[in-house]
Order: sequence, then C-alpha cells, then structure tokens
Amino acid sequence: MIPVLDLKKQIAPIREELDAAIKKVIDNANFILGKEVRDFENEITKYAGVKYAIGVCNGTDAIKLALLASGIKSGDGVICPAFTYYATAGAIASMGARPIFADIGLDTYNISIEAIEKALEHKKKMNISAIIPVHLYGACADMDNILKIAKKHKLKVIEDTAQAFGAEYKGRKAGTIGDCGAVSFFPGKNLGAFGDAGMVLTNNRIIDEKLRILRNQGNKDKYYHLLLGYNNRMDSIQAAVLNVKLKYMDNWNRKRHENAQYFNRQLKGLKVKAPFVPIYSTHIYHQYVLRLEPSSSSLIEHLKSRGIDARVYYPLPLHLQKCFKYLRYKKGEFPNSEKASKETFSIPVYPDLTAKELDYIVGAIKEFLR
Repeated sequence: MIPVLDLKKQIAPIREELDAAIKKVIDNANFILGKEVRDFENEITKYAGVKYAIGVCNGTDAIKLALLASGIKSGDGVICPAFTYYATAGAIASMGARPIFADIGLDTYNISIEAIEKALEHKKKMNISAIIPVHLYGACADMDNILKIAKKHKLKVIEDTAQAFGAEYKGRKAGTIGDCGAVSFFPGKNLGAFGDAGMVLTNNRIIDEKLRILRNQGNKDKYYHLLLGYNNRMDSIQAAVLNVKLKYMDNWNRKRHENAQYFNRQLKGLKVKAPFVPIYSTHIYHQYVLRLEPSSSSLIEHLKSRGIDARVYYPLPLHLQKCFKYLRYKKGEFPNSEKASKETFSIPVYPDLTAKELDYIVGAIKEFLR
C-alpha cells in the first residue's frame, strides 16, 4: 500500500534530533508555554517575515482566536469558501458568528472573487465583518483582489493557511498578508507536530497582545483575568518537535514540488486535469489534486484496488453539511464547489516517495484511463 502520507519515513532520519528535543522538555518539566514555545515563535517570525507569531493549541482555534482578536463579534457574518475543510466554517460558528459561504474557482479551488462580491449582497441584511480566504491544497488565493474588496467594504482578512504554510504570494509568505494568518500543525500537514498545534501570524501589535491574553485563560498575569479567554495554549513538546522539523520543511516542500512536476509531465494530455498554479503564487503541494469529469469515484476505486491511497478532499461541500442546515443554503447554489466534490481526488505526493512508487502511481492512472 502506498499511503497518502508516511510519517514514519519522514521521522526516521531525524529521530535522534527529535528525541533530544523532547527529552529536554521532559528534563525541564515546563510543559505549557515554555521556553520551547517562545523559541519556536521567534523562529517562525524569522522564517515567515512577520512581526508576531502566537503559538496556540490547534489550527481551528487559531482561526477562532484570530477572529476574536480582530474584533469580530457574535452575530457578525464572515465570508468563507463552501469547498474547504469543516474547521474554517466551524471556527466561525464556534464563536457565535455566521458563516457566509462563497463559491470557488474551478482552476485553483480557492475562493472566487466574483463569488465574494455576490456573498456581500448579504450585507444589506446583516453585518459582514470579515473574510477568510483558504489557501487550499498549498497554493495562495488571489490576495490582492481580496484585499481590495476588504478595504472597500471594511472587512478584516483572516488567511486560513492550514494547508499552505511555506507557500508564497508574490514573494510574501502565506499567512502574512491579511490582518492575521491562521496556521495548523496537525501531524499530516507539511510542517506537522506530534499532536495538535497551531499558530496565528500578524503584523499588528494590538492583535498580538490580545491573542496572547485570549489563548491563556484571559490573563496576562496569573490569576488576574482581563478578558473572557480560553485554554488555547501551545504545549512545549509540540513546539520542540516543530522547531526541529522547521529546518527541514523547505527541502521537504521542494521534493513535493519535484514529485508534482513528475506527475504533471507524465499525465500531460490525459483526461485528468492536473493542479493549476496561478502566476501570483507558489505551490507547496500539501495535496496533489487531480480532477476527472464527470466523476472521480471509479478511478479512486481502481487506484485503491492497486494499493494506492487515493481520496477525496472534500466529498460534501460545507453548504450541504447537516451541521450547517440552519444557514438554509440549497443544493445548486455553489455549482463549482459541488462539481469539485464529485470530480477531484488526491494521490500521494509526499517527499519520501521513491521513483518506483511514483512510476507505479502513474502507471495505475494510465491503466484506468486506457
């Protein structure tokens, strides 16, 4: 079986370094917001070219805290794509705001500029105060046009950078362009922890200060609570692991890019549509996503029968999920999102794939398409 990701292969060459970093945390016994968290935050500010990086417990709460620190209130509308992982809209709903869904472009699978403008028609009925562009699969959304719309309508911009940490938009790191960037370090991400972890990036000092209070039970000094905060702190072991892995991430991403380019060459001219990379963004290929009309299901089953872990991200758009039924969206409202859910699928692209495995994946796809 060729899995979608093999973390054991990734960890093996740096196991001693990771073990030493974890041992240091255990020896110091400072497990929550310890020195390792501060060190990791500092390394991220240097890597991303951002003023502030705030370590939190996971990527979902990174979005929620970024919204709260940016002044978004319960009852506000927040625009986000209908085709993405649940956490984007779940974070909006969890702090009492209302997800306002928008369709995607079928080239990048990122939120459509035209769809954002259409979603803003809701502004007549409610206060829409923010937009969350998701940099889906590893390439950035069209941030210049998103920022223009945000400025015109006085919206905060929170970048969902869960899948694109390390990607660049016109030379700037994803997550550093809007008011905040929310990052996930879930183990399966290109930079993954040994459990849950997340981060918020910002260049705004006031937002930074508020985030540090919100993540830590609302206090700046222990037992003196300035705000109604949360237990959203990053633990020191995760920070230690991430600080080791950060040194290797760009090389891992380069290898992902090489694997993607190999797939692009081998699949050129076939019926499957390869990932599109817009000129304004690099792509870190968190997922290598193909599209086959009118449905990818038969090809996925074929690949699985050949021992290849092909899968759909995401089989049901958010506007059709049962948990968001109260928003009263209907089937057919976001045709591109619904089309992508039927036609897209991912194949393994992780850095440790061998040449033999790459050939085998390509051969299995060609076998089906013949």
